[in-house]
Amino acid sequence: NSKNAFLCVLGDSNPKESSPFINSSDVAAEKSQQYDGKNMALFEEEMDTSPMVSSLLSSLANYSNLPQGSKEHEEAENNEGRKKKLAPQLGTLMGVYLPCIQNIFGVILFLRMTWLVGIGGVIGTFIIVFMCCTTVSASPTFILAGGSYYMISRSLGPEFGGAVGICFYLGTTYAGAMYILGAIELLLIYIVPKAAIFPLEGLEGAEAEAALLNNMRVYGTILLTSMATVVFVGVKYVNKLALVFLACVILSILAVYAGVIKTAVDPPDFPVCVLGNRTLVWKTFDVCAKTIETANGTVTTQLWQMFCDSPFLNATCDKYFASNNVTQIQGIPGVTSGILSENLFGNYYDKGDLIARKYMESAEDPDDSLTNVNRYVLADITSFFTLLVGIYFPSVTGIMAGSNRSGDLRDAQKSIPIGTIAAITTTSTVYMSSVVLFGACIEGVVLRDKFGEGVHGNLVIGTLAWPSPWVIVIGSFFSTCGAGLQSLTGAPRLLQAIAKDGIVPALRVSKLSFIIFGHGKANGEPTWSLLLTACICESGILIASLDSVAPILSMFFLMCYMFVNLACALQTLLRTPNWRPRFKFYHWALSFLGMSLCLTLMFLCSWYYAIVAMAIAGSIYKYIEFAGAEKEWGDGIRGLSLSAARYALMRLEEGPPHTKNWRPQLLVLVSTDAEQNIEQPRLLSLTNQLKAGKGLTIVGTALEGTFLENHEQSQRAEQALRKLMETEKVKGFCQVTVSSNLRDATSHLLQASGLGGLKHNAVLVSWPRNWKQGDEHQTWRNFVELVRETTAAHLALLVPKNISAFPSNGERFTEGHIDVWWIVHDGGMLMLLPFLLRQHKVWRKCKMRIFTVAQMDDNSIQMKKDLTTFLYHLRIDAMVEVVEMHESDISAYTYEKTLVMEQRSQMLKQINLTKNEREREIQSITDSSRGSIRRKNPAAVTTQLSVTEDPPAASKEEKPEEEVQLIHDNTTPASPVTPATPLTPEGAQSPGEQVQMTWTEKCDGEPAKPPGAATPEGIKDIFNMKPEWENLNQSNVRRMHTALRLNEVILKKSSEAKLVLLNMPGPPKNRTGDENYMEFLEVLTEGLNRVLLVRGGGREVITIYS
Repeated sequence: NSKNAFLCVLGDSNPKESSPFINSSDVAAEKSQQYDGKNMALFEEEMDTSPMVSSLLSSLANYSNLPQGSKEHEEAENNEGRKKKLAPQLGTLMGVYLPCIQNIFGVILFLRMTWLVGIGGVIGTFIIVFMCCTTVSASPTFILAGGSYYMISRSLGPEFGGAVGICFYLGTTYAGAMYILGAIELLLIYIVPKAAIFPLEGLEGAEAEAALLNNMRVYGTILLTSMATVVFVGVKYVNKLALVFLACVILSILAVYAGVIKTAVDPPDFPVCVLGNRTLVWKTFDVCAKTIETANGTVTTQLWQMFCDSPFLNATCDKYFASNNVTQIQGIPGVTSGILSENLFGNYYDKGDLIARKYMESAEDPDDSLTNVNRYVLADITSFFTLLVGIYFPSVTGIMAGSNRSGDLRDAQKSIPIGTIAAITTTSTVYMSSVVLFGACIEGVVLRDKFGEGVHGNLVIGTLAWPSPWVIVIGSFFSTCGAGLQSLTGAPRLLQAIAKDGIVPALRVSKLSFIIFGHGKANGEPTWSLLLTACICESGILIASLDSVAPILSMFFLMCYMFVNLACALQTLLRTPNWRPRFKFYHWALSFLGMSLCLTLMFLCSWYYAIVAMAIAGSIYKYIEFAGAEKEWGDGIRGLSLSAARYALMRLEEGPPHTKNWRPQLLVLVSTDAEQNIEQPRLLSLTNQLKAGKGLTIVGTALEGTFLENHEQSQRAEQALRKLMETEKVKGFCQVTVSSNLRDATSHLLQASGLGGLKHNAVLVSWPRNWKQGDEHQTWRNFVELVRETTAAHLALLVPKNISAFPSNGERFTEGHIDVWWIVHDGGMLMLLPFLLRQHKVWRKCKMRIFTVAQMDDNSIQMKKDLTTFLYHLRIDAMVEVVEMHESDISAYTYEKTLVMEQRSQMLKQINLTKNEREREIQSITDSSRGSIRRKNPAAVTTQLSVTEDPPAASKEEKPEEEVQLIHDNTTPASPVTPATPLTPEGAQSPGEQVQMTWTEKCDGEPAKPPGAATPEGIKDIFNMKPEWENLNQSNVRRMHTALRLNEVILKKSSEAKLVLLNMPGPPKNRTGDENYMEFLEVLTEGLNRVLLVRGGGREVITIYS
């Protein structure tokens, strides 16, 4: 016999969700499998909608294999065919850490870091570096392809997502422009200065500056075209070159550290020529002296000729030149020189100011005009602290490189936080140490010399490197080229992701525009998006100044990081059930700190750029929000609130929520007594504990009668509900329904509660107490009908049993377990509910254990491994155990229990008969039973059993429910067994006589004779009783077998658990077996203190995505 449940898929008719759980086409082929085992017979009628966990775990565990590129897990929305792709294989090192390192270490470190230290001082620059490195708290979440844009748009909605996504795209594009400008600066100033198309020699001031900018524009355009061509030809070439560029970066940084160590022993010889205290441009002279002594006497130098009108000693010279001495100082005095004390504090300059050495005497007349300006090293821009922040911040914009590649990672939720934080730690350490080491090794005037004009035109950081400055020059050139290629690769894909989402109207106005920006070559490369990116990047290159472009992209990145932090903080504060960060040190306060720092830095860098960036983002937000929609104005504040509420409700009507937004919207059904007091107050305590996920709560009760006559009672009941909700701190709504009977009133509550899309998706109702009592028969009938109605309405159902034993909100469990018995999968409710409960202080210290059942044909070891993997992807911490339930014969106790149950079922039917009908029915059954027993057993017995046997013709069809009825002697009053009669294994008692119906087996296997027999040969042994057993409904026997076996293993494993959550079987399709259904549930949960029976609503409620 096959023990595997078939995975027929019925769901909530929501085609927008792709899932391996419900509505999965991958398992439809198993639909034809038939279920004929005994162990899970209690769930067999629902196996088509609630597949067995054992047959489902493999697909659950492997559900994290995401498609690569920019395809997201909602690709079913596009109705595109799914093609099997290789699983992503990048790990933490190659997928996150090294890309972040490559993006963070770049142009700013090599071209501007020494200048930042010289201008801002060691202390000021250290503060800038520390503030920027701690600004963005990387959120350890599961981000799909599309990176931070995907997270923001899914967390804050399409309006924010579109606005910030466009800003992030522009930032990434301008970052490419900055890297290209850095590469051209290295090329034209340090590598091949003679390659300039617009020569700089002989030009001064504005003319020289204009020539330099024009060279940058021409060569920048050429390099941009080359890079775009490489990206167009194929990203695989970019990825192959990435490791080469990264090696250049690492070697360059190692060369700098090696140079620092060398300065302690043997400082390099990089002299700086200073006139008075002014730094001279050392390009056109060879000796740092006014005159030199030769054999022929004193001879003037080239420096003399720069400031005097003739080479003779009697020439007329510049007044400042004549009044001050020329001094040659060491540009790299070394780490042990004590120069650090001079470089601690900042020196800010206006544009055109002379770069002067502090603590040196200078003879100058303040009234004299400045002459020979081009001979001195000058400040090229006006510097101030906030400018330095704006220029430096692009250094830390590479932290999203890992999350942007999450679709290519083997385990993104593990690799992204570890790799990103490791990269930030590494780069922050390097940056902070370099600030101190630069200040301790390099002379201040050299640090403030942006282009190295005072050290023979060398790159300043190169002068510190060992073995040669060319290591840094070549390495930094290739690293900036590599970073530029990465930007030109990533930006088009970001635009492609935005276009495919269709949230920006301009990108979805026509099919043509979607084709242009959403698609590209046959291999998925966004060709037209690349063209647009290159055009925008060209606008940055036309600015031609690295220092001007850096603050622009800082604004866009800061805005993106600000909203990433806002998204993380809001997800935490709203307690979204599917927001479960794996990073254990995460706290929402960190996100708010990061958001505040981002906003502060935006205005520190450039307040006008910040305002422009926010205006752009706000315009895009409003454009997306109002494109094609009419404005709705209310009257005053209240009208605005009503309009917002109406708008939100209308939006909810547009379709069912996505799985990751699902949370329990509870309809809590309580009953009231004659005084309209709530009978189950602990039900609201449980509601409060479940509402860690917040959402909607409606507490409802039903009254019998007419509304006109019971209006006052209805109001009292509503007041009692409100008071209890306030006491239990349950935020929500209350509703009282009055109808002619309780069954209809409850049905009306189920159908009519809620408004529009704000409706309940789960029902919480207590297990009917004392349902076995004769006067409570309508209570359990109403309960079973409620179960049927919730199933038909696709609502989840939560049924706490022994609700009075549940803890109040003031209690605390200091230890213990919440045990989940996951037998069939019906949407993941069993996973989500313990997570929500453990958010509450009552259950917070309880640990979660998950048990699932393996049968004979199941691989329990693989099941445990798959279940552990699935929980890891869900970011749920729980112990896992697979309980093996092997096929076993149905015990005599099971037959006896079923026999007693069916007897009781027949008795319940007799309750509704009139007295005369009852007497006639009993008399007819008694007569027939006497004849039957005489034929079967001539010996006299004190108990008559009537067994209605099935006709042979019906044996192949479904047997009707057989009846086993205990009948009394004529001398005994006709009072049947009441529902309150305890149905213990020892027997069933009835007034007037006692009938023992227990069969046990001795240890040696010999059947024991039942007690109470007149003579040993007067009662048949257990094997001779089999005809009576065979007349039992075999479906009931198998269900009872399942209930007893499951109860046995649950008691064995979870008897000490604080709470047991269990799949609730569905009621029988044949209504004649309703009372048996209640008995099955009673047997299933017997002996357990607190039980929460759970039925899913036919849709997924938990996902691995955040």
